[in-house]
Amino acid sequence: MDKTSYIAVFDSGVGGVSVLRELMALMPNENFYYFGDSANAPYGLKTTNQVWSLTVSAARKLLDGLDAKALVVACNTATAAAVQDLRSIWPEKIIIGIEPALKLACDRHPGGTIGIMATEVTLREKKLAALLARYSRDCTVMRLHSPGIVELVEAGKADSPEALELMEEELGHLRGKLDALVLGCTHYPFMRKAMETVLGDSVDILDGGPGTARETKRRLEQAGLLNDGPGSLTVENSSGQHEKVELTLRLLNTE
Repeated sequence: MDKTSYIAVFDSGVGGVSVLRELMALMPNENFYYFGDSANAPYGLKTTNQVWSLTVSAARKLLDGLDAKALVVACNTATAAAVQDLRSIWPEKIIIGIEPALKLACDRHPGGTIGIMATEVTLREKKLAALLARYSRDCTVMRLHSPGIVELVEAGKADSPEALELMEEELGHLRGKLDALVLGCTHYPFMRKAMETVLGDSVDILDGGPGTARETKRRLEQAGLLNDGPGSLTVENSSGQHEKVELTLRLLNTE
């Protein structure tokens, strides 16, 4: 393993592209390998043990098979279910998980009302409970589960009438009641346009992608593993469908 080795980025599907684009913008000289497990998406409806098994299997492929210098788990559900165990199994590797930007939301809006939208697995895991206990003492936090978002993004329909209809159903009753909305799934940022249409411009919509990218760069720099370039991107999807790779690349260039 050297500076030119891959930074592997893993997600349950194409949603982790919202993190990948932050990583690539911050570290354009790196070689990235994006692996989306769309064949098993969505992870948010599976048991914790199922998510754990799928995540460890993907990590083995990327860390052992690919010998990546770092693994970014660009999936909140997989992070909640397995990231601590990944660090125990591969203690010599840099392994970064993603967290909902709850601290940032509470810092920006002390005493405010914060919505945190996440999958069932993320909402029920201890990792989120610890974040809530740590950062939300002065805020009112509403846990929001919105099924259907991952499926729309995976189908390439993040910017569609169906997306707007779903967000109206899930968030319409919160119009005028939130100071911030924290997106606890990496698929969700691709629905930001529909969320802003429903909630209005005054709601601060935050995700964990930028912070994850900064932490990855910090860890690589600390280890002396930042690459000098030129950078590259390789995309693989477990579905075996070329359309999923095309969707990955299309989302990478979506604002």
